Amino acid sequence: MSYDADRAQGNAADTAPAAIEQDPTLPPVAVPDDEREAEERNWTPAKIALWAAIALLGGAAWVMLAIVRGETVNAIWFVFAAVCTYLIAYRFYAKYIERVITRPDDRRATPSEYKANGKDYVPTDRRVTFGHHFAAIAGAGPLVGPVLAAQMGYLPGTLWIIVGVILAGAVQDYLVLFFSTRRGGRSLGQMARDQLGRVGGTAAIIATLVIMVIIVAILALVVVNALGESPWGVFSVAMTIPIALFMGVYLRFIRPGKITEVSIIGFVLLMAAIVGGGAVAATDWGAALFTLDRTTIAWGIIIYGFIAAILPVWLLLAPRDYLSTFMKIGTIVMLAVAIVIVRPEITVPAFSEFAGNPAGGPVVPGSLFPFLFVTIACGALSGFHALIASGTTPKLVEKERQTRFIGYGGMLMESFVAIMALVAALSIDRGLYFAMNISAANTGGTIEGAVAFVNSLGLTGVNLTPELLAETAKNVGEESIVSRTGGAPTLAVGLAHIMQSFIGGVGMMSFWYHFAIMFEALFILTAVDAGTRVARFMLQDTLGNIIPKFRDASWTAGAWICTAIMVAAWGAILIMGVTDPLGGINTLFPLFGIANQLLAAIALAVCLAIVADKGYFRYLWIVAVPLAFATIVTVTASLYKIFSPVPAVGYWAQNAAFRQALAEGEESFGTAPTRAAMEAVVRNTTVQGSLSILFVTLTIIVIGIAVWRTIRAFQNGGGVNTEDPAVPSRIFGGSGLFSTKAEKRIQKQWDALPVERRRVKARHE
Repeated sequence: MSYDADRAQGNAADTAPAAIEQDPTLPPVAVPDDEREAEERNWTPAKIALWAAIALLGGAAWVMLAIVRGETVNAIWFVFAAVCTYLIAYRFYAKYIERVITRPDDRRATPSEYKANGKDYVPTDRRVTFGHHFAAIAGAGPLVGPVLAAQMGYLPGTLWIIVGVILAGAVQDYLVLFFSTRRGGRSLGQMARDQLGRVGGTAAIIATLVIMVIIVAILALVVVNALGESPWGVFSVAMTIPIALFMGVYLRFIRPGKITEVSIIGFVLLMAAIVGGGAVAATDWGAALFTLDRTTIAWGIIIYGFIAAILPVWLLLAPRDYLSTFMKIGTIVMLAVAIVIVRPEITVPAFSEFAGNPAGGPVVPGSLFPFLFVTIACGALSGFHALIASGTTPKLVEKERQTRFIGYGGMLMESFVAIMALVAALSIDRGLYFAMNISAANTGGTIEGAVAFVNSLGLTGVNLTPELLAETAKNVGEESIVSRTGGAPTLAVGLAHIMQSFIGGVGMMSFWYHFAIMFEALFILTAVDAGTRVARFMLQDTLGNIIPKFRDASWTAGAWICTAIMVAAWGAILIMGVTDPLGGINTLFPLFGIANQLLAAIALAVCLAIVADKGYFRYLWIVAVPLAFATIVTVTASLYKIFSPVPAVGYWAQNAAFRQALAEGEESFGTAPTRAAMEAVVRNTTVQGSLSILFVTLTIIVIGIAVWRTIRAFQNGGGVNTEDPAVPSRIFGGSGLFSTKAEKRIQKQWDALPVERRRVKARHE
């Protein structure tokens, strides 16, 4: 079937281009199809040579990583394999998806234009929107998950991060963003209800709301732990707020549209805040003012989350995320450059001693399959991204064609973050890695205990010494690095280890370590404020099914009510986790990886039903393949956590073991040093096991109904159209990071409009 015939097979959702009439008094709102296609088909010899070189370099890198494996492997091959593969995937595979499934039409207005209200729906420059989207999706997952998964060797994680993002993660993000944009910016749960009906939609809404609360609370806890008693981090992160407010006002009123100008200003101010943070923290007054305990920081984040979610998106959220992106991408690119120049040798084997162990290892319990794929969540596939892609981002996108750059491209950038985090973890001594990531219950929290336990593992080539642990702690300015679990400290040590070889030497390791800790806190905090706003949208959509008034995005009271409810939900869990080390979010943290991936399966199931309803059956495999894999992985992982008889893996097995120990009068057991701790483990595993059953049940319901709807659509030659009616656009915007020749030509026509005409161009007359 030809492309045109296949398009004709789709339902009424595919509005014919001729049906969208443009205002003749305005310049073109889109590049004509024939001109755009001619530019894309213009394969010059230089362009062919460039892509051939990229393919050859990427192929050579993969050969070095996967086939030519000696005792060590140079870290530069990770960089080349990732970058070359991403470039090819974005240029060809993402373009293929755009051509056969999304089929954007920039003559259609996006919800940011036809629902513009100056608060949540605001047409925003694509580069600012990209910055917001990337900052919002790039939370703890791409930093922490790969570090923990390094236990299994370098190759499993590398393959999943790079191949997984191309075929699964970036596909999900792109499709959810586009489909939400076509549906007025509706949330994932509401799209599921519209597409799958009452039962499937209700299951999806419950799952997304509960998982969202858990995810935001987890992200907030990571920030609290990173900033706790860190005056440098608190000062620098706090300063990003007034800087972002200034940038928002600057773009809105002082110099509208001057993205390059405000970017330079914002970057300079951000660097000043980072450097100034170190100087302020070194003073007596700075240390006294900005050294905050974890409870105080938690309350500050809760208050900030509420305010950030109710302020107009152009004032704080979008510019702050855009500002954060400078530091996030800048740091990762700097690390990649350092790796290429320093060329550190990786001594970790491709598959470690724990890769084939059904019980896993001391860092991550469980076998490589399926637990590698839920440990590395956000770097390859993340359900949280689907909530952002159907939350804040579709309300900012100017043109439909930008969704490929923002959705697919943004996820590729996050995957690169994950690869760099993996390399940083792999670059440090293996003994040091395990000493940092094994719990204090095994190491005793002491250097001697860590040395004894790590050396008892019998790892090839590992002979940990007390001197190495003591010297590393001294170099990074910490009293101890033993049992600094959670992944973030390991990443900081790895980054400091590479960067000191690039700039400054050993004397700069303390600077780079604390810079990395602050970087991680800023990295994750941007996901907290965006997540809170998305949670509010989700609750508004949900309550709108009962009280339609809540669907009105301009209703201030509704926005405040929903924000308060969602902030109270994740805030209560956060406070419990901070004040009670054995309760609150610490109870729910083990659920994060699986719950996040179950949410991804729900998002892909909704996309599958939408593609089927549009009648694009030839291309269902683009969604069906990642959906099938995500379903198998997450359901299997859930069943392991529910039914495994190994206490380190199964919630109920662990629950039974601790209950038995309590019944026998034991005063301590396993990782619990007291009876109170043992009782907390019983309580926590009961919550974890029960929620695991709930989440996997809801996910199976949603996927089952989506498959059934897909079969029905195939039998009927298409299905229901749930898109908003097409509205003619009255604005113009480029599609990628850099404008094409045709886009520059049209942009000049818009720039030539009188100032007052440009200001009202987006309003319907």
